[in-house]
Amino acid sequence: MRLGALGLVYAFLITGCRPIDEVVARTSSPSNSPTSIATVAPSVTRPAVDFVMQEYPVTRGQGPHDVAPARDGGVWYTAQLSGELGWLDPRFGMLKAIKLGAGSAPHGVIVGPDGAPWITDGGLNAIVRVDPVTNEVKRFPLPADRPYANLNTATFDRDGLLWFTGQQGVFGRLDPKSGAMAVFDAPRGPGPYGIATCPDGNVYFASLAGSYVGRIVRETGGAVVLVPPTAGQGARRVWCDSKSRVWMSEWNAGRLARYDGAGWKEWTLPGHGPEPYAVFVDDADVVWVTEWDANALVRFDPATETFVVRPHPAANANVRQLLGRHGEVWGAMSGQDKLVVARPAG
Repeated sequence: MRLGALGLVYAFLITGCRPIDEVVARTSSPSNSPTSIATVAPSVTRPAVDFVMQEYPVTRGQGPHDVAPARDGGVWYTAQLSGELGWLDPRFGMLKAIKLGAGSAPHGVIVGPDGAPWITDGGLNAIVRVDPVTNEVKRFPLPADRPYANLNTATFDRDGLLWFTGQQGVFGRLDPKSGAMAVFDAPRGPGPYGIATCPDGNVYFASLAGSYVGRIVRETGGAVVLVPPTAGQGARRVWCDSKSRVWMSEWNAGRLARYDGAGWKEWTLPGHGPEPYAVFVDDADVVWVTEWDANALVRFDPATETFVVRPHPAANANVRQLLGRHGEVWGAMSGQDKLVVARPAG
């Protein structure tokens, strides 16, 4: 399929568009406090445009959920409603879709060290690999005693092992070479959601129902529970920056949190009743968040502790996850059957 145009490009603070405020956040307690909480200050400025967003329609009814930039310049995405893995060529708007099997309902997708897309498929209750050249689909089912894990997200560690989460209260490990799989019970039961690997080799997951971040003990399959200062915050997704600090979106509390190994720091997002869903840290250590209540993409600069909020032009974008490569941050607009990318202005 070829789009009639190369997507919709839009920016804000342009004549005729409603300007969006940049809200400056400052810590309310001393900076050396390991559990200081940042609050939004009342001062507001109107910044110059520093990024623009572009939308790319995909096939209607696919329900895109997660994205992963491909090595060939395209973008993989999970089509949760149609049971497919999609691929978009943003240069020409070309699309392709690969059927994953009867009952498929793919959630997450990442690109592995082998350059292939790896999928956490809740419908198949399996990890799925798709060959990027031949489109061959290979499934790695969970053990029979784990009949419905509600698979969510995956990450590769530095040894090439794939770790994954299941909201039914599990996390697991797959050796892609041997196919050996182990599934472990998560602390505090249901909730494991986002997962990420830090540069120092540690693997962390967020528990949405459990409201904590877990550091996986890779040698044993155990997990160390790290509890943010805000109770019941709803830890949803995690990502790591270049210093192996862990960033986390607090869905229930409307905050962005960071764990640096010594303690936590939290910032409340701008707006009334914010709902941060995904978090991603780019290669410049800038933090990106999807915000459901504002129907927006949010950029947070840790150096200045400032937010820039850019809403989508149409309602109910429902961007569920973010991933990126140099100069691009991609998300899947599950509410509109589109993908979106943020790029530096100009």
